Amino acid sequence: MMIPLRTNKNIQRCRWICASVAVTLTLSYCTPLEASEVPKVSKGSQTSQPEDVYTSRKLLYEKISTVTQIPWYRIAAIDQYERTLTKAHPTDRAHLPRLTAVFMPPPTWSGVLNPDQLDTNPLSISIFAGLGRDGTGDKVADANNDIDVLYSMANHLLHYGQSKNDFNIALWEYYNNSRAVQRIQQFSKLYEKFTPSDLNRHAFPLPLNSVYSYRSTWGTGRNWGGFRIHEGTDLFAGYGVPVRSTSYGVIEMKGWNAFGGWRIGIRDINNHYHYYAHLMGFEKGLQTGDVVTAGQVIGYVGSSGYGKPGTQGKFPPHLHYGIYRDSGLVEWSFDPYPQLHQWEQAERKALKHARTNG
Repeated sequence: MMIPLRTNKNIQRCRWICASVAVTLTLSYCTPLEASEVPKVSKGSQTSQPEDVYTSRKLLYEKISTVTQIPWYRIAAIDQYERTLTKAHPTDRAHLPRLTAVFMPPPTWSGVLNPDQLDTNPLSISIFAGLGRDGTGDKVADANNDIDVLYSMANHLLHYGQSKNDFNIALWEYYNNSRAVQRIQQFSKLYEKFTPSDLNRHAFPLPLNSVYSYRSTWGTGRNWGGFRIHEGTDLFAGYGVPVRSTSYGVIEMKGWNAFGGWRIGIRDINNHYHYYAHLMGFEKGLQTGDVVTAGQVIGYVGSSGYGKPGTQGKFPPHLHYGIYRDSGLVEWSFDPYPQLHQWEQAERKALKHARTNG
């Protein structure tokens, strides 16, 4: 079959054919939202207050959930994962400013074989197996409309079913990336348990009433195990000082590492991996996959590492704390010192305010 050239004449002919054969096709997409059901959020708008943004987004997720019966926190998790991808690849995923972040490139939205890669006709898009759908009932599938975008992603999920396993399969079929599936599963857990505004709160990793010291040590050289740079900040404190999670997140890794000793890794809602190493031990009961809150005790300062499991005392007791960004395929570290200093000062200010106000 020859694919027609992309001309206005051929595009119009293609759409006429689509309309003429519509009676013989069964289009598998759910009922669009009625106008009264659509959140009053203007296209491409962004509010200045974070609380307003979270409220508006959750309202969108809940409306889509009402129509599709897909839990809102799964829709929110996909949208948040897409937001982290856009931050990592702003040029490749550029789109007009809007509340949602789901980005479907033209071949995905309109269909790979669609001669009109900017097609907004839900009927012709469906015939060419594109994922774009009309969620607002205006007979336009707009890839930059918040409702249409979320509705289209939800429609893709519905093709696979409603169970958790169906959800994971749908994610794999869309992203073809096991890391993406894992991240969205983790985000879904967080949104299910906490309010969106809570998930961006942080805490200093050590109690402020303990004796500790730290400075920026990111990027300095290390020799044990071969030359490598230091991918974090060392916070020196005594044995047994509690180590706290700096964020809300999901425990992704827990156990022994030859370099970091007893270590624990936590993934937050912004797709940052928080790494806590050289621990003396873990807080009792914590398991991989558990959800933690900012300020929750997860372990205790020690000097483990640089050897086989159980090796201790090759250096003074301290917490090695690192943060890694995920680009979707790889991760890289960045200096956590500015964040640590900011969280420390914010917590001191909050404690002072609490004392002042009784």
